[in-house]
Amino acid sequence: MQPISVQKLRTVLQGKLIHGSEQWSVQQAIYYNRHDLTKSHSLMFVSRNDKINWQEVDRKGPSLIISDKPSTELKSALANTTVLQVKSVAQAYWTFIEYYRGLFQIPVVALTGTCGKTTTKEMLKHIASKHWQVQASVSSKNEPRQSLPYLTGVEEKTQAAIFELGLGNTGNIKHQCMIYQPTIGIITNIGVHHLDGCLNLDGYIKAKAEIVEGIKEDGTLIINADDTNIKKISLKKFKGKIIKFGLHETADFKATNVEFANTGMKFTLEVDAITYNVFVPGYGEHQVYNALAAIAACREMGLTIRQAIAGLRTFKQMARHLEFTTGLGDSTIIDDTWTNNPTSVEAALKVLDTVGKEKKVILVLGDIKRLGNFEEKYHREIGSMVAERKIDTLITIGKRAEKIADQAQKDGTSAEVHTFKEVTGVLELLKPKLDADTIVLIKGPMSSRSMIEFANTLKNSS
Repeated sequence: MQPISVQKLRTVLQGKLIHGSEQWSVQQAIYYNRHDLTKSHSLMFVSRNDKINWQEVDRKGPSLIISDKPSTELKSALANTTVLQVKSVAQAYWTFIEYYRGLFQIPVVALTGTCGKTTTKEMLKHIASKHWQVQASVSSKNEPRQSLPYLTGVEEKTQAAIFELGLGNTGNIKHQCMIYQPTIGIITNIGVHHLDGCLNLDGYIKAKAEIVEGIKEDGTLIINADDTNIKKISLKKFKGKIIKFGLHETADFKATNVEFANTGMKFTLEVDAITYNVFVPGYGEHQVYNALAAIAACREMGLTIRQAIAGLRTFKQMARHLEFTTGLGDSTIIDDTWTNNPTSVEAALKVLDTVGKEKKVILVLGDIKRLGNFEEKYHREIGSMVAERKIDTLITIGKRAEKIADQAQKDGTSAEVHTFKEVTGVLELLKPKLDADTIVLIKGPMSSRSMIEFANTLKNSS
């Protein structure tokens, strides 16, 4: 965090000094009881109803409390704690956000999408970090409460910032955009997820669309030209620059000649009537879309297309994202247990269509969560997708996933079908089937530790 003097903060927040010295600077900002207090020189926003552990605060001192609690409560502060009283802690919080974000005139990228946002963010981070000092969100830790620590991770030496936006409910993306104030926004795709928090698909699309209004004036919106649900978002009010990427339609960043190569994808990129040869590690057409979004964002951030392409070549495919390894019996194991939703299942099946040719194909599918009232509908749709393909063995794990198996059988799948309530017993069933001619795709939710451990067992048994 960029150090800020307490004296300056008192002026910015129009606070009243209740206790302690203002002749020092804060170096971290947290919301008390939402974030852990781990460092000295911390600024803490404290809500009126929060109980303060004054001893803990003082031990980490010097500490700064900003609160709208009554003066009688705030005067309990100890020697190593400074207290500023404000009229409204919520207003003070947003005033601080506005002030801190305003200290930096750098490219700030915010990404959302049903699938691909973490991978695209990591691609961007990998490329940009070769040229600049970059602040970025960590892995897929994208909950709204992480936004304040991520923003204050921007400091004087930071030259670019890249943040992934989490969506659990309507309003989450709007909230995060108010904090980050992105200059560049990316929507990778919109499939089906979090319907329990957004009621239905239309609500989910509207929640994703919050990023459009969240981009700073004169900013850039980068969107997937081929995505049906993105086309439902009205862009009439957006005054900034729009860049489209895609494979099948007219796009500003267009991929043609897409091919599976050794450990990744090859394609031709067409931009402004110029063509480039691109390689991106990781299998699947979806990975090409991720690469297109990353290259487009890199150019908007100030890098060249050639710099972005060169950086992509050394990108390391993320763990448990269609991760290929040799496992038990010299079989090929594809671990895709990072996330689980209908869009990512379809993407994984498309990869399997290519890499599974001439092999015995075993499909292990777990429950898909957070589909609300549409749970059965989408599990059954996946069952139909499975039935269309040459699958030798289908194994489902979990009560919801039973609908996948049931629908696949109704649609006449040629696969040998097994359903399990949990992982126990699956390994014993699989072992006799695994050899060098077999490929196994394991797809389950990241919340399922048992499926992740099961995938690790298969991978580590070579």
